[in-house]
Order: sequence, then C-alpha cells, then structure tokens
Amino acid sequence: MTNLGRTAPASVCVLATPVAERLHYGIIALIAFLTLVDLFATQAILPSLQRQFEVSRATMGFAVNASTFGMAVAGLAVGIFGRSLDRRNGIWVSLALLAVPTALLSVTRDIALFACLRVAQGLCMATAFTLTMAYLTEHFPAERATVAAYVTGNVASNLFGRILSAAVADVGGLSINFMTFALLNLAGAALVWTALKRTERMMPDERMRSANGSWQAVLGNRPLLNMLAVGFLLLFVFIGTYTYVNFQLVELGLSPMQLGLVCFVFLPSLLTTPFGGLIARRIGAGPGFILTLSVAILGLCALLATSLPVVLVGLALIAIGTFLAQALATSQVGRITATEKAAASGAYLASYYAGGLIGSLVIGQVYDRFGWSAAVLTLVAALVLAMALACTARQ
Repeated sequence: MTNLGRTAPASVCVLATPVAERLHYGIIALIAFLTLVDLFATQAILPSLQRQFEVSRATMGFAVNASTFGMAVAGLAVGIFGRSLDRRNGIWVSLALLAVPTALLSVTRDIALFACLRVAQGLCMATAFTLTMAYLTEHFPAERATVAAYVTGNVASNLFGRILSAAVADVGGLSINFMTFALLNLAGAALVWTALKRTERMMPDERMRSANGSWQAVLGNRPLLNMLAVGFLLLFVFIGTYTYVNFQLVELGLSPMQLGLVCFVFLPSLLTTPFGGLIARRIGAGPGFILTLSVAILGLCALLATSLPVVLVGLALIAIGTFLAQALATSQVGRITATEKAAASGAYLASYYAGGLIGSLVIGQVYDRFGWSAAVLTLVAALVLAMALACTARQ
C-alpha cells in the first residue's frame, strides 16, 4: 500500500488517478472509523452491561461514558504539549495501546475497574484522533477533502460501531464483543503503520511556547467562553439522550440487536450536517443556533411518547439539530479566536467531552430518582441555556 504523506511538513501526496484518490479517502475514513469505534459502541449494549454488573442505570451510564473524561484530558494535553510528537508513531502506538484496556473490559466484573478502563480508552482514542487531525492538516492542502473524509469516518464509527457492538454481543456475548473491538484497535494500528509515512515533528509555534499566554487568551475571551459552554451542553444532551433512551426502548420491547439498529436514526444527520455553513451564511450564526437547537428540542419532546415510530423520529431530529449546532459551534471557535487557535481548539475539545461525562452522570441520576419525563425536561433546559449562550455568536 502506498504511504500517505511525506516527511516534509509542507509536502503533499500526489494522487495521479481518480481511483487512487478514492483509495486515499477510503483509507483516511477507515483510520477514523477504527480510531473512535469504541467511543459510543458500548452505549448500544448498556442494558446488557447493567444486568451483568447489577448496578443502577446511572452508575452504568457513568461508567460507560467515563471514556469522555479521558478524551477531554488527552485532547487538551496533546493540543498544548504534543508539538514534539511524531505523528505517525504517536497514532499507531496509541491505537495499539487502546487494545489493552479494550481487551481487559472483556474479563472485568468490577464496575470501578470498568470505568477506569473506559478512561484509559478515552486517553488513547483522543491522542490518536488529535495527532491524526494534525497530520492531515499539516500534510494535505485545505482544498482536498482529506479532513472531510476523516470526519465522515468518525460519524460512521458512531453509527456502525453501535450496530456491530449490538450484533456481536447478541450472538457471542459481552466478552466476545470487547475482544472483537480489541482486534479492531490492532487493525487500526496496523493500518496507520502501513498507510501513513513517518513525518517531521510539529513545527514550532511561537504563540504556543507560553502555556500561560495561551490560556490567558482563552479565558479572557468572553464569546469564546460562551462557545465552550455551548459545546459542553451539546454533548451533555447528546450523551444524556442516547445513553438512557436505550432503557426506554427496551421497555418498548426492543432486543439488544434491535437497539443497535436504532442508531440508523443518525443517517439523516449525515445529509444535513454539511449545511451548517450554509445556515450560518444565510441567516447568521446566532439565528442558526436558535433554528438547529429548536429542532433538537422538538425531538426531545417526541421522546415522551409511547409510540416507537414517534420516538425514533424524535431521535433523528435530536441528531440533526445537535450535529448542525456542533458544526456551527466548531466554526465559531475559529472565527472568535484571533490568536492562540490551537489552545482554543484544545479548550473546546476538553469542554465538549467534559459535557458528555457530566451529562451521563446528571441525566442518569435524574432518570433513576425522578423518571424519564424529568430527564427529558432537564435535557430541554440544557438546550434552552445553550440557545441563550449562542445568541452572542458573531453573525
């Protein structure tokens, strides 16, 4: 297989034919898929895990989503201190190490150890993710669709990872499920080793040499802080919804395999998310947030229904609204930040994944103590707050 990229930071891999171009994009998308396939796949088997560990829904949900804590910490650390890391080696080593906690999940029966292993998974996934994004932006021009291919692979991992997890767990059990994903982690490491060529370490950035200066620029930027809060609330709602709605779907009569198929509700959002930029240009970022988050709120209200088709439509609307809002928020972080863009991106990533962790904890507690209707109301309140914060977005 031809290596992608060259050793010189400004160099670009030249692909001579359309077939080679498609192969290039396919490899990049597959690397993305294998990097984040573990992140949300475990949510599809959450009810089965709860029965195995004999803990509350809130406890199991928090343990499963503990990976987001590792994602937040590693994303921030690599964004600030990762300039000296060789991209290719960092990516494949992270994916190889990811197989260790994934395999150990197949044998642990202690919920605290399970949560720690999920944190370790998050550390490895975020390291590989951040370094891959750096590799792609440093070695391929902006007009190429390389980064878009990587994002597509990430979205596919969210969808097909859940399906695979539910199918394998349904047929072979939970232990076989985690061992299967450990093999996928090793396959990802092998693909990176084969397809990506060793590169120079990150070019020095004078603006990033002072961590204090970077964080002063972030913490002193009020509109940026609002966007960090919006990102926090978006994953708060996403994780809170798609973690605990599984229990409602089980009550509606779905099997573990059918739970995995439910994630096809993400398909419409794959078509609508690219329109985030168009929405911002046509009506402005602030009104764009109001529109997209209103769609998500409408979807949340549908989750209170007892009809399975209505609930599925609601889940699709939540995905459409939150993914569009996420696209708007990501673009706003770049527009709002005049300097220290790397630190701002790292702060946004940390805030985003922290929201997922807190969302799994808070919504789980509300669900266990007060019921599903109270949990949905809490999620709606979070999006209303996100609307208020997003109104400060630049037009």
